[in-house]
Amino acid sequence: MANIDDLFKKPLLPSKRKSEPLRDASTLYKSAKVDANGDVSSNRAIAVEDDFDEQDEVGPELPPDFNPDEDIPDDEEGRFFGGGISRDTAGALDFVEKLDQGDPGPEKIDSAWLRRLAVNFEKRISKNAELRAKFENEPQKFMASEADLDADIKSLSILSEHPDLYEEFASLGCVGSLVSLLSHENTDIAIDAIEILGELTDEDVEAEQEEWDFLVTAMVDGDVIALLSQNLARLDEDNDADRAGVYHVMSVLENLASQLPVAEKIGQDTDMIAWLKNRIQKKEKPVTQNKQFAAEILAILVQSSTENRQRLIEKDMVDVLLQLLSVYRKVDPEKDSDEEEYVENLFNCLTCLVDEDEGKSKFIDAEGVELAQIMLREGKMSKSRALRVLNHSVCGKGGAPVCERLVNAAVLSTIFGMFMKKQDHRSIEHLLGIFSSLLRLLPGDSSSRIRTLAKFMEKDYEKIKKLIKLRREYASKVSAVDQVIDQERKPMSSDEQELMASEWLSRRLDAGLFCLQNIDVILAWLVAEDDGAKAKIKSLLLEQDEDLGVIKATLQEQMNDLDETSADELDTREMLGTLLQFL
Repeated sequence: MANIDDLFKKPLLPSKRKSEPLRDASTLYKSAKVDANGDVSSNRAIAVEDDFDEQDEVGPELPPDFNPDEDIPDDEEGRFFGGGISRDTAGALDFVEKLDQGDPGPEKIDSAWLRRLAVNFEKRISKNAELRAKFENEPQKFMASEADLDADIKSLSILSEHPDLYEEFASLGCVGSLVSLLSHENTDIAIDAIEILGELTDEDVEAEQEEWDFLVTAMVDGDVIALLSQNLARLDEDNDADRAGVYHVMSVLENLASQLPVAEKIGQDTDMIAWLKNRIQKKEKPVTQNKQFAAEILAILVQSSTENRQRLIEKDMVDVLLQLLSVYRKVDPEKDSDEEEYVENLFNCLTCLVDEDEGKSKFIDAEGVELAQIMLREGKMSKSRALRVLNHSVCGKGGAPVCERLVNAAVLSTIFGMFMKKQDHRSIEHLLGIFSSLLRLLPGDSSSRIRTLAKFMEKDYEKIKKLIKLRREYASKVSAVDQVIDQERKPMSSDEQELMASEWLSRRLDAGLFCLQNIDVILAWLVAEDDGAKAKIKSLLLEQDEDLGVIKATLQEQMNDLDETSADELDTREMLGTLLQFL
């Protein structure tokens, strides 16, 4: 007897849209040559022996100028070689003939169609459930209903082209019914349902936000997250169909996590988080698509909310990530591979986690600063990522202990050495961020602060010279953008200017405003801390007919843009106010 699971097998590699199965050429050939009884078929007629010679001619003699190989074109009127009617007329006649034969043409996808589909879909589910319960140990008696149900599930794919029907699809209860099939005894039925949910929620579907919300709300109400988690637990990736099913589960999670409330609900599912955590640690060579996808889902979740970050920190995710990344401290993953994307997602996760104070503490305990030091010295791909992680780990109030560890681990010489070499814009931004945090957070009379200040003063203030050089470059770029913005602002009303404010800020940031602000904060700290540094900064600014007033203007603008309701920004405002007094 055929195994019921064999009726619903999937292709090895999943995709958002299904492709037609490949067919073996030899199979097609054999099917054309052998009939149902196994007899060889032939298209040739049975040969009949004639009682005259093949070369005997019968009928009138052909004209002498006849050439059978000559290509004779149809006459323009189509009277002899055509049908005597135009192509358009023939098409019209075919259409009339189809109407006469009762062919209604393509079915209209509308509310009436959806209601018919809903009734039929519910009947299929009920019939299959009834037959399964009645003939539990006789699968041959419910196999046909299972095949019908499978076909109906797949037919729902067309709804992704009609998102205007999502609201009614949900109100008819079909979304809940589709979600319920994730718990079907036949995993192939469950996988089909998961794949359809992925197609309906795919980012490529041209659905309005309201339409998407109706669909997803119904899915969440149907407990889709818990059911997806249960399927991850029961699917075996050693099986091709199940491996594809795992991919489809994560596709749905990726789609759902694009909205913050749903992303937080996913993060609350402890079984889901445990599965993702275990999946990224599974040893594989090479790294598979599903392992990479699991890391990507985690990265999406931790980027979405503080709550998700806190939950993962509590699960010792910082330590897990550092262990996984330690493999790449000196060795790079293969370029443009799943492994490279996997490593990128691990770094993204770690960067988000060390933004939290608890994450910073875990980062210190797991010797994250020391690992970052190795990557900065010997890494290739990992170097710039480790620098970004360090920058995020030292920022904010909770960054003070990380700053202390950074100095004690002899990372100062490494990062200042990098600063004096040519770096890309992103690396410069992270280095400036680290310098700014060190000067802001290290205690006033501590040895670590003194060592940091000494780095700026050594070798005839070469780091300060580099800071002033960078300041000129960024100030020039920001000034050019400001001039364009000023021209755009002149003819605008105050309301129009308010609408453009965010875009203008974005353009200024792209030009290097953030780096310029960080440089001026660093220079202001140095002016406040050391008279020799103050004199050097003033002399370097004077070379361009500038004075400390340009630094003061930057800090004042930065302070004016701060949100007074935020605790962190209130601290920043207080710091900037203090620095302004020294300028």
